[in-house]
Amino acid sequence: MTDGGRVTAVLGPTNTGKTHYAIERMLAHRTGVIGLPLRLLAREVYDRIVAIRGPSVCALVTGEERIVGPRAAYWVCTVEAMPTSLGTDFAAVDEIQLCADPERGHVFTDRLLHMRGLHETLFMGSDTMRPAIQHLIPKAQFSRRERFSELTYTGSKKISRMPGRTAIVGFSVENCYAIAELLRRQKGGAAVVMGALSPRTRNAQVEMYQNGDVDYLVATDAIGMGLNLDIKHVAFSATSKFDGRRIRPLMPHELAQIAGRAGRYTEPGTFGVTGEAAPLEAGLVEAIEEHRFKAIDRLAWRSSALEFGSPEALIASLEAPSGDTLLTKGREADDLQSLKTLNALEGVAGQIRDARDVRLLWDVCRIPDFQGISHGEHTSLLARIFDFLRTKGRVPGDWFARQIKRIDRTQGDIDALSKRLAYIRTWTYVAQRRDWVDDEAHWRGETRKVEDRLSDALHMALTQRFVDRRTSVLLRRLKMKEGLLAEIDDKGQVTVEGETLGRIEGFRFHQTGTTTPDEAKTVRQAATQALRPEFHLRADRFYNAPDTEMDFTEQGGLMWGDQAVGKLVAGPEPLKPGVEAFVDEEAGPEVIQKVTRRLQHFIDRKIAAAFEPLLAMSRDEAVTGLARGFAFQMTEGFGILPRMQVAQDVKALDQDARGQLRKHGVRFGQFTIFQQLLLKPAPTRLRLVLWSLSKGLQEFPEAPPPGLVTVPAAADAPDGYYAMAGYRLAGQRAIRIDMLERLADMIRPMDSKGGFEATADMLSITGMTLEQFADLMGGLGYAAEKGERPKASPAKPAADTTPTDSVPEAAQPPEGEVAAPPASMGGERPVPADETVTETTVATDADAPPAGDAAPETAAAPDASDAASDDPAPIADAAEVGTFYTFTWAPKPRHSRGPRREGQGERPRGKGKPKGKGGPRQGGGPKARDAGPKTFESRPKREKAIDPDNPFAALAALKDK
Repeated sequence: MTDGGRVTAVLGPTNTGKTHYAIERMLAHRTGVIGLPLRLLAREVYDRIVAIRGPSVCALVTGEERIVGPRAAYWVCTVEAMPTSLGTDFAAVDEIQLCADPERGHVFTDRLLHMRGLHETLFMGSDTMRPAIQHLIPKAQFSRRERFSELTYTGSKKISRMPGRTAIVGFSVENCYAIAELLRRQKGGAAVVMGALSPRTRNAQVEMYQNGDVDYLVATDAIGMGLNLDIKHVAFSATSKFDGRRIRPLMPHELAQIAGRAGRYTEPGTFGVTGEAAPLEAGLVEAIEEHRFKAIDRLAWRSSALEFGSPEALIASLEAPSGDTLLTKGREADDLQSLKTLNALEGVAGQIRDARDVRLLWDVCRIPDFQGISHGEHTSLLARIFDFLRTKGRVPGDWFARQIKRIDRTQGDIDALSKRLAYIRTWTYVAQRRDWVDDEAHWRGETRKVEDRLSDALHMALTQRFVDRRTSVLLRRLKMKEGLLAEIDDKGQVTVEGETLGRIEGFRFHQTGTTTPDEAKTVRQAATQALRPEFHLRADRFYNAPDTEMDFTEQGGLMWGDQAVGKLVAGPEPLKPGVEAFVDEEAGPEVIQKVTRRLQHFIDRKIAAAFEPLLAMSRDEAVTGLARGFAFQMTEGFGILPRMQVAQDVKALDQDARGQLRKHGVRFGQFTIFQQLLLKPAPTRLRLVLWSLSKGLQEFPEAPPPGLVTVPAAADAPDGYYAMAGYRLAGQRAIRIDMLERLADMIRPMDSKGGFEATADMLSITGMTLEQFADLMGGLGYAAEKGERPKASPAKPAADTTPTDSVPEAAQPPEGEVAAPPASMGGERPVPADETVTETTVATDADAPPAGDAAPETAAAPDASDAASDDPAPIADAAEVGTFYTFTWAPKPRHSRGPRREGQGERPRGKGKPKGKGGPRQGGGPKARDAGPKTFESRPKREKAIDPDNPFAALAALKDK
């Protein structure tokens, strides 16, 4: 044991300023050396001394790094790399309680026994070392230092509820990565600090934590070795660790060493557990808070008096007992195990000739297994290096370069980069050894460059995997209580503090890239704070925007330009829908109310313009009595009513009531009652939306393309759709209701009983082929009989000078009868067109022409097929055959629950007046007109009463004068 100068043991818990005190004492001397337990901590202390005295007088010596200033006077080293022959004025060893460590303890014990400064020696560590130091160094002085701040246990907490500035401690790489990944999803990320990291990577991670980029730190027990960080809370994710041989529970003083990292200087700190770690027992908690632990009574020891005469002698000296019960043989170290293995190899043992070879073999065996590979692989590498040094005196430069080049790759994930860093540490260690390589400075620089590149790549990989920079930046800004300024580009992308949060559409913010609820919550908070002024500005612009910038969709959406800002909802009346604005609640009630009001104004004006004829009729006080009731039905039907639905109401209307309605554009068609102006595309599109709302449809049917007379039948169309679209379904297609009325006017004078063919005008107004028209007529209740005949030049048809609105009443089916086809559709009860009924003179039954003479020209006209049959055979063979259809009225029979009374509904055969222009009545009867002489008489046309409101009434009066 060596004594020299004053020996002082500065003992106490963490956060007592022991390391800071040692640095002050060293700088008070001319020269000094300090040994630290970790390469990371050595680098931290070195940087502090360089900041005070400059790099020229400082030196950093670790197993993989050697920086020596030209006038080096202050040496900062790892404990294993401390030079023992410097003879400095001051010497210090930190974390001296590691003398009890089963793996590294023998090195600390050796420094405790033999490392001395010429004037002053300090040993810093836990108070548990006091009895051991007092026993081994009787002249040592002791300085007890109390903790600057209070340390309190807070129990168990979930990781999601961890306070800011927390360090969560794990004891395996996999555990640390899992915790860091969880923190990224829930808290924006974490810095990762492990003993295996290079100083460069560790410093970059620590800086990220210290400057607030992340609020959490995930670390191994390495943080317990003096790393000074801004930590307020330490949480143990486990209380057991694998020590290289077995999984064992942490000793109380080890837990205290780590927990003591919480609270720096006078700031109080807390500690607890999280994850699967069980809560700490009350006695253990009390011991940690008061720093009362059992004294260390066993120190790991290995003899430093080594014999190099032979490998066997060296092994024997390393395994020699201490002779002191306090100093016990520690676990067999890796270097001793490697020595035994290499000595057993014939290729190695055969090269050993003298003590110099034994010393060289021992130096090679002390190369740490940084790579963590198997013992066999590690000793094979050591054997190769020993062979180079023994036979060539150096490790060959080309071989060394190949090993470095194989590692110098920055691609890959965290695990790949970590392994390469471990590999380069092996070659960095070799390059640091004197006389092992040619041009030591060159190879030290090369290995340092590779380590730096790999360290930077590992830092980037750790950051990308475990830090959501966007969330972490936003959290930091939110905690600073500062206003966030949002930038919005022309595409609506929202950027806050340089981070893209999502996009704004109308008055809603849509997040992008969020994967967890916690992350989404943070982004939402930042966006809400930043976008609140923008929402108010947009609301003002929207409120003052013209209606031309707004529109509605066929599904009831409300648009502002290309952005959805609301939707229509059912209101108290069909023509008074409500609106629901698409505005985020965070925008505030003022914005919501303003947008809602503006949307309601828009749709109200849209309805007023599109349905102006209908609304004017409903407000007209001149429309009274039955006409007002019918106007109310028209309003409920959005201006279109199938006639069969209101047949009785139409029948009840007198001419005055109908006149009141016609003044507002109501047309009493044969099939539909409608207002012509409401068939335009704009009212039709809006009508379908309002009707769908009133029916509560989930999916709104779309309006047919404008300008089409017929459209294909829509699959699964809801009941009432065709009427609201302004069409009537007939067969496989639907025809526009106004064009259907024109078609009905053309069919009315036809011989629907005897059969008729389609005219060119019929095909023209429908825009159909003959086959399509046949299907349409089938949908209207007509039977289509197909035939063929040679094509011939069509004869010019006789002009029909009878106007549609003055067809004789005898050609019209009296109301209440179902016999004639012209005014009927597919089995429905026919109703005459209102215009015909009101504008013609009603004839009596005696005045009506007989059915057989209704169309003498048509009946007498020779059939085209008959004419063709008289032609010579060669001409008939050469004629081109064409297809034609003959249409006859064939309504589907009605199904009745009971027998009808005569005169009600369909009349019995042989009774009643025939309808339309047919052949002789089948069955005969007392009133049959097909027998006996026929007489015809012409009566003067009854003059219509002059309408006093007609602007031409005055002219008519002058004519009579």
